[in-house]
Amino acid sequence: MEFKTLDAFRATAGSTLGKGPFAVLIVEDRVEFESSLDHLHSLGFKAIFIVAPDDITVPEGAISARATQHVIRHPSRRPGATEDVVNALIAKVPGAWIHYCYNGEYLFFPFCEDRSVGELVTWVTEERREAVLTYVIDLYAGDLTAHPNAVDLDGALLDSSGYYADTRKGGEDGEEVMERQLNFFGGLRWRFEEHVAKPKRKIDRVGLFQAKPGLMLRGDHTLTDEEMNTYACPWHHSLTASICSFRVAKALRTNPGSRHDIADFRWHKSTQFHWSSMQLMELGLMEPGQWF
Repeated sequence: MEFKTLDAFRATAGSTLGKGPFAVLIVEDRVEFESSLDHLHSLGFKAIFIVAPDDITVPEGAISARATQHVIRHPSRRPGATEDVVNALIAKVPGAWIHYCYNGEYLFFPFCEDRSVGELVTWVTEERREAVLTYVIDLYAGDLTAHPNAVDLDGALLDSSGYYADTRKGGEDGEEVMERQLNFFGGLRWRFEEHVAKPKRKIDRVGLFQAKPGLMLRGDHTLTDEEMNTYACPWHHSLTASICSFRVAKALRTNPGSRHDIADFRWHKSTQFHWSSMQLMELGLMEPGQWF
């Protein structure tokens, strides 16, 4: 199904969209669009909403397509586009689980090679959790001469250390310490922070969550229900996931203000990414909680 505008999607009855879990793929350009789409199909999402402007051609289906594909024609790079689309979907599918990402991004959760996203959200629901905190892990090419946009699936590197967290504050005065919430930092946004606006430096994103009435996604990738922004529940560690992403590397190599200042993303803590959930768990970039 193709929606010519976001308003046309808003006017559609939610009952016609089927059951989740749903994925929203926001296509900002053509770089690794199809590989990101294929990855979402492989994880077992029931339907994928592809958000793309009119000038981007959407393939009919992925090689391993098992999900229904919907296309929403919308200017994906417009400020606020992510929140507009995700919030429109939240309002239509209360109770369904939603993941959102961009082209050049790939969701990994513990044991995702053998377990589907449907199995994941069933287990998380049984744990009385309504959201999975995800860490956006920067991927980048090792050879920027061969890959000037810093995107290289076969030779992708990531930072094996350099991640840290700070206390998150909020409330009416902005000084209230938020319980079980932290701001997480690391990767290229940390090493090249002089080229990244301060609000864009944190790497945490509530990238998988359960829709419910009144819930909204905010511009900083958090939700309006503060409990859904927590990294763990009060009684034990919770499962977390990773979104492995070329998005920052691509931006740093594309933007005129940074591309001439960066000749190489590699440093002594760079390591080859094996496209493995076990590698991410071993590096401490996500954890299974009580899920074995």
